Amino acid sequence: MKKLLIASAILMAAPFAAQAGANFVEGDKIFGGDAELGATMTTGNTETTSVKARLDMKHELGNWENQYLLEALYKEDTGEVTGKRYYGLIQADYKFDEKSYTFVNGNHEIDPFTGFDSKSTVSAGYGHKFIDTGKTLFNIEVGPGFQYKRLDNESAAVAGYDTEDSWVAHGVVNYEQQITDSSKFKQMFVADYGDSLEGRSETSITANIIGALAMKFAVIVRYNSEPLDDKKSTDTETNMTLLYAF
Repeated sequence: MKKLLIASAILMAAPFAAQAGANFVEGDKIFGGDAELGATMTTGNTETTSVKARLDMKHELGNWENQYLLEALYKEDTGEVTGKRYYGLIQADYKFDEKSYTFVNGNHEIDPFTGFDSKSTVSAGYGHKFIDTGKTLFNIEVGPGFQYKRLDNESAAVAGYDTEDSWVAHGVVNYEQQITDSSKFKQMFVADYGDSLEGRSETSITANIIGALAMKFAVIVRYNSEPLDDKKSTDTETNMTLLYAF
C-alpha cells in the first residue's frame, strides 16, 4: 500500500509540473455528463434482480478537463448474489493545444467474483486526438502506472499471499462516431500491462428517444491473462440502459 501512495504522489504531480510553465486559457466553466440506469426484476417461480447504474461527469475549466466516473453492477438469483462490481475513476487532462494533452488518473474497483477484494490503479502520461471533427473522435493515451490488488481471504489462503502490486504500461484507444443526429457509436479499449495483461473493451450504441433521454446498448469485455486458479480469464457484460444527459 505504501508503494501505491508513493506512486500516486509521483503520478499526480505530472500534470501540475506541466502547468507550472504555462498559463490557463480564460474561458467559461463547463460542467455536464450523463446518468444511466437499467434494471430487471422477476418474482414468482423465478426470482432475480439485476441493476446497472453509471454516472459519468465532465468539468472543463480553461486548459483543464476533468472526468468523474462511478459504476455499479448488482445481480441476484433466488436470494443468492451472482454478480457485484463497483468502479470509480477520476481523470484530469491538461490541454497543451486542441490535439495534445497530458493526463493523470486513478481508479478503484471492487469485484469479489474475481477473487480480489479490490484493485487500485494510478497512471499518468500523454494523450493525443488524431481526429476531432465534432462528429468523429479518435484519441490515444499512453503512460506508466502502478497497480495494487488485495486478494480475498479464500484466494489469499490458496496463494499464500494477500496482496499484489506492479508497475504497468497503461494505454487507452477511444473512437466515437456520430452516426446520425440522434445516434452515436463508441468503442474504447483500456489495457494495463505489467506482471499480467489486463484489458477492457466497451462497445456501445446510443440512440436518442426524446430530448435528453436516450437508450444505450453496450457490450463490455474484461480480460486478464493470468487469472487466479479457479477463475476465468474473460468476463462479458451486455447491458440495455436508459441514459439521461445533463
